[in-house]
Amino acid sequence: MASCHVCDLRVLVATVCGLLTAIVLGLGIWRIVISVETETLTPTANTTIKFCRNGGTWENGRCVCPEEWRGWRCTIPYFCESSTSDDLTFARIPVGKYGSSQETCGENTLNVGYPIATRMCNISIYGEIVLENVTKGNCDENLKTLENKIDNMGAQLENISSETQILTSNVSKMTPENITSAARVVGQIFNTSRKASCEAKDTAVSTVSQLLSVSEDVFQEVPDAPPDDDAFTTLIQQMESYSLSLKNNSVVKPNVAVQTVSFSTKSTVLFSVKKGDSDSLISGSITVDTNVSNPNPDAETELQILLNTSKSNTKCGFIVYQNSKFFRSKIFKPKSNFSQKIISGKTDDTKKDQRTSVEIVFNPRYDPKTFQIHSYACVYWNFIKKDWDTNGCHKRRGADEFLYCHCNHTTNFAVLMSFEKKYKYPASLDILSNVGCALSITGLALTIVFQIVTRNVRKTSVTWVFVSLCTSMLIFNLLFVFGIENSNKNLVKRDNDTNKMDSDKNEIPTQDTVVMSNPTCTVMAVLLHYFLLVTFTWTGISAAQLYFLLIRTMKPLPQHFIVFISLIGWGVPAIVVALTVGIIFSQNRNDPQWELQYRQEEICWLAVPDKKDLITSPFLWSFVLPVTIILINNIVIFIIIIVKVIWKNNRNLTSTKKVSSLKKILSMLSIAVVFGITWILAYLMLIDNDVIRTVFSYMFCLFNTTQGLQIFILYTVRTKIFQDEASKVLKLLSLSTGKKKSLPSVTSLRLRVRMYNMLRSFPALNEHFRLLEPSVITEETTLSESDQANPSI
Repeated sequence: MASCHVCDLRVLVATVCGLLTAIVLGLGIWRIVISVETETLTPTANTTIKFCRNGGTWENGRCVCPEEWRGWRCTIPYFCESSTSDDLTFARIPVGKYGSSQETCGENTLNVGYPIATRMCNISIYGEIVLENVTKGNCDENLKTLENKIDNMGAQLENISSETQILTSNVSKMTPENITSAARVVGQIFNTSRKASCEAKDTAVSTVSQLLSVSEDVFQEVPDAPPDDDAFTTLIQQMESYSLSLKNNSVVKPNVAVQTVSFSTKSTVLFSVKKGDSDSLISGSITVDTNVSNPNPDAETELQILLNTSKSNTKCGFIVYQNSKFFRSKIFKPKSNFSQKIISGKTDDTKKDQRTSVEIVFNPRYDPKTFQIHSYACVYWNFIKKDWDTNGCHKRRGADEFLYCHCNHTTNFAVLMSFEKKYKYPASLDILSNVGCALSITGLALTIVFQIVTRNVRKTSVTWVFVSLCTSMLIFNLLFVFGIENSNKNLVKRDNDTNKMDSDKNEIPTQDTVVMSNPTCTVMAVLLHYFLLVTFTWTGISAAQLYFLLIRTMKPLPQHFIVFISLIGWGVPAIVVALTVGIIFSQNRNDPQWELQYRQEEICWLAVPDKKDLITSPFLWSFVLPVTIILINNIVIFIIIIVKVIWKNNRNLTSTKKVSSLKKILSMLSIAVVFGITWILAYLMLIDNDVIRTVFSYMFCLFNTTQGLQIFILYTVRTKIFQDEASKVLKLLSLSTGKKKSLPSVTSLRLRVRMYNMLRSFPALNEHFRLLEPSVITEETTLSESDQANPSI
């Protein structure tokens, strides 16, 4: 009975390891089956119904159409077809816009490359879409020459206005200097002292609309103007005067709308902007109501301004700007493409009337699935400061999702909003990841202790490489378990009700996006990046050392090999990570969110770029590329060892004649674990199929979270030293309970050694090389000779 107890020790160890592996495998298979069933039975969130046509997008319960289409599903054409007139060709033109001719000015002209003519697509009084006549320009006039001409009191303002509109029709060719010149020309056309015609001013409004379509980056490069010669300030002020001269009429262009309202008695005027099928302003989206006591926004309202004055026989002028590009603030710096509409309300009363009040309602257009409003401020444009100001304006609470403001004066108003991005923070690590990482951490810690404590007994030269690999893998697993989650996850707002924001604080935000900085997460991403690169580097070093020991056995390793490989294993990854962080910081030092160029916000790991930015991304050059090179190197060496060592029988070696296929497979698995071959599953996760990707994702998680456990089983549990020590401990425990042991018989000894040989990783190679356990196994050798003498055993 005593001999059976000792004999069963290794069987017990093998059974426990097998049970652990079976549990982890079972969890993985169960998760894969559940996930596949979920993917099959439930449509994914990415599954979209192509309800909106012609490039329309579904937002807030409706289709938002491109400017060339209208209708519920963006199926109604809203453009003029391609046309030819006077030997000039025009492409498709959206309604309300000018189209440029495909023919451009020649090389010997001032306007080389600019269109020769423009043509407008408009809607007739009968509601039909019609093309207007072609307007030809002068190729020897540019915006600078027009700016010089406009100062001449006898200048032909209608021709200058037309030329300016033609030269600004191609917004992609606009420069900062062109913007300044065009703004100065248009400002003079609106000047009442110049007495420009209504047609010239109408064309000038089109030019203003075109200028507002120029890229924000180009506007940012416009140099600051002298205080007494600011083209934008002059333009805004002259536009206000123009808004009082339309005699109850309106001029609506895609990016600007102007309306005049006259009344003879004390009254209130409600000016509303409705949401359209697209982002462009159209005549039908502007409405005016009088004698309204309060704003009355509905689901289609984007903007309302209620002007209440105690004066009679008054004119009111309203202007809507699609964006704030003319209002160049030094306080508020927009960084994104959020729509920050500007609304201007002005009366013709030259005296300052403190009894005039303004109620403003904003319903900002943004994607609530991606962003939420963090804060907002009710402001007006202060012409003296040439910046936004809050004096006389304050917030008001409402019972809905609209933003309410109240001001005691009239001018250009805005609601400056700051948004914070909604990140989909992942759930905490699931049971599969937790169990796998816990087992790996325990196994790696025990393996490191075992390798260090038994180094002298085993007399091996591989301990430093193996311990370095296990140490880096252990630290990475610890960082992964305790640091991969971003602590900002706990700061996510659950409530997006704008009226629950602090209504007493009317502070101007500095930019339109809120920075949720988390230096701790950045440091954690750097450490994870470093230690994972270190782990892969040591797998590459292990592969190289195995190659030298097994394939080139007659050539000794270089001198100072340990120092050399240590510098590579721990130093090269540090250089890669330091260079990556340094380059990203130097390129984005003025961006408060520069760290998001390096890491993700959802988790503390490297930022994964879009497909279009993949080539220039640090993720590719500082992680994917070096890891791919190491894996290719490891796979090549792995194949060489399999062909030339493991599956090659040497007739001169007794042990290789008796090696079974199972033992060779175990040997392959042992090398594959150290080489990190299972990481190739990460590349299979890139397959564009949800079910296949899910299967490989769980396989990747299963094999790589338990990599430390695999190393412990293959390189610690299965060694003779570990099993002998475990046998001694078990024997002491048995003796302490009063159970006496007898010495095992010779037959029992042979059975135990056979079981030991079945479990070892490199049993067939003991006479060829001694890698992880180079000490002489006398018990195995004795048994081999005894088996030859007595085949019946």
